Amino acid sequence: MVQKAKILLVDDRPENLLALEAILSALDQTLVRASSGEEALKALLTDDFAVILLDVQMPGMDGFETAAHIKRRERTRDIPIIFLTAINHGPHHTFRGYAAGAVDYISKPFDPWVLRAKVSVFVDLYMKNCQLREQAALLRLQLDGGRQNVGETKESVGLLAELSARLAAVEEQAEALSKQLDESADAAAVATAAHLERKLTGLRRALDALEPGAGTPAS
Repeated sequence: MVQKAKILLVDDRPENLLALEAILSALDQTLVRASSGEEALKALLTDDFAVILLDVQMPGMDGFETAAHIKRRERTRDIPIIFLTAINHGPHHTFRGYAAGAVDYISKPFDPWVLRAKVSVFVDLYMKNCQLREQAALLRLQLDGGRQNVGETKESVGLLAELSARLAAVEEQAEALSKQLDESADAAAVATAAHLERKLTGLRRALDALEPGAGTPAS
């Protein structure tokens, strides 16, 4: 069973959180509420999230300060942040959002379909990265096994074939996602997809190196 991605919703107003849940429920992912920046940081200590929807105006620790804390932590610095704000003070205010590490900055009231589509892109990227980590873990196991057993066995060859097939499936999905992003997407999403493709390429090369006869000089 495919594990669902977690989406962190941060807003001090319960009615706003309820509205976000209604909009994003169609994605069928796990929605986690936080009513303050402090509560959001606590949630990020224990769980991994695909994307964070962060309200700018909150009492105490506002969205900008919360984002700064998130980006300072090694565990959470790469999580995409979408700022949501009910005010618009012009380009300077928007620039401050991007400077704080946001991948997008959306003013309320926003189009529910647009917000859902943007969140969906980052959920897809997160799921592909999870699949990539799984393939990398299997590959490391195979590498460790290869060091312990120099001779090629049917079992190791079979595992290589299974790894190659699973990696091919992820590569195909990543290629399809990249094509969708090329048509219309935020620059940050495109850059994240490109980073994922580079990881896949490196993993494919490492896997190919394990194939029988790979690296053996031609006679």
